Amino acid sequence: MMDKDMGARIAGLLHHRNAGLEKGDPVALPLTTATSYHLPSVQGARHIYGRNGTPTWDAVEAQLALLEEAEVVSFPTGMAAIAAGLFATLKAGDTVILPSDGYYVTRVLSDGFLAPLGVTVVQIPTLSFATADFTGAAVVYIETPSNPGLDVIDIADVVARAHAAGAKVIVDNTTMTPLLQRPLDLGADLVVAADTKAPGGHSDALFGHVAGRDTALMARVRDWRRLSGAVPGAMEAWLIHRGLETLEVRLERMCRSADLIAKRLADHPAVRSVRYPGLPDDPSHALAKRQMAGFGFLIGITLADATQAEAFLERCPYMVRSTSFGGTHTSGERRARWGDAVPEGFIRLSIGVEPTETLWAAMDAALR
Repeated sequence: MMDKDMGARIAGLLHHRNAGLEKGDPVALPLTTATSYHLPSVQGARHIYGRNGTPTWDAVEAQLALLEEAEVVSFPTGMAAIAAGLFATLKAGDTVILPSDGYYVTRVLSDGFLAPLGVTVVQIPTLSFATADFTGAAVVYIETPSNPGLDVIDIADVVARAHAAGAKVIVDNTTMTPLLQRPLDLGADLVVAADTKAPGGHSDALFGHVAGRDTALMARVRDWRRLSGAVPGAMEAWLIHRGLETLEVRLERMCRSADLIAKRLADHPAVRSVRYPGLPDDPSHALAKRQMAGFGFLIGITLADATQAEAFLERCPYMVRSTSFGGTHTSGERRARWGDAVPEGFIRLSIGVEPTETLWAAMDAALR
């Protein structure tokens, strides 16, 4: 059940522009594409140049700031946000600890660009963060639940041990969003997320953000955006602003359907195993129940082999075969094709907003 504080944040998100509206102003956010602004003098100007900030960015960052209860800097993709978080906190000679079973592009970025610049990159499985020694690390980067395995790690515990070792903690919160999990409340220094997924929700806009409560650290993140030129487009910011207005409603349907479907998949004869934090016998269940406000919309299932997995995906009419997740359409992907360390028959399912029983009937028929 949603707490009063979250309810107030969501209502505030929907009405955050009200105070500034004058008679006759549009209720919906106008799309501002300007890159140049009238500057008879620079002093006191709200906007100077499109790479520094725009009215459309301001609006979507205000929404995200309400949800995160923190300063937010927006980016053109989730990976741009991840890169900003890492480059804002690391320098030559530092060590970063990453999940070896998390989003693979983060590892590729770190090995391909951070390591050649003199950063030592250490990769360990998500569950190993529970016992890892963080001595000597400058940054501890976690993704929980992990993507695609859905292992969950205790954020507060990792933060406490990392801070004791002198390290900052960055949490990729893409799979949960700030509605279902709040890493900053648990002590994380930065949150990074791909708003391309559930916040946008309609698979039509790339976007990301970094959130944090350390003013100096967020100033460095903002400087990285301005100086690197990793800036979001106006149309994308406008689409994410619109998508965020229905995030809570969509998540409610997606999570409720995922919970029901995961339980049925666990009993299905064609399914060898299921990972979903909401299942009582899932290894992550107890911690997820304590740490998260919901169990999410992602389900991992393992079928007999790659052939059966691909056949299931092809036969189900209400499932798009897509590499992203969090959209209104249910999607499925056999993750081994990207090189993830999962069985050949492993599928990551992202449950959408289709009528639950209709979706399940189609999935059941496809499995059989």
